Amino acid sequence: MEIVIRYHIKEIRELQGMTIRELERQSGVSRSQISDIENHNKDATVTTLCMIAIALGVLPSELFEIKVINL
Repeated sequence: MEIVIRYHIKEIRELQGMTIRELERQSGVSRSQISDIENHNKDATVTTLCMIAIALGVLPSELFEIKVINL
């Protein structure tokens, strides 16, 4: 079994017309970290996800999708 987590931060941010710079200002999370998370280069901590969710005005659970793949 494999668990895949996909973040939807970029999609939500773009739907709201928000730039990475604006999200950085509102969330306190650095642009480079946001970019790494959006591009699936790094995972985010629960605290970071909560900070981003608050800045986007959504629940943390709305930021990601979890899939379980049976191997």
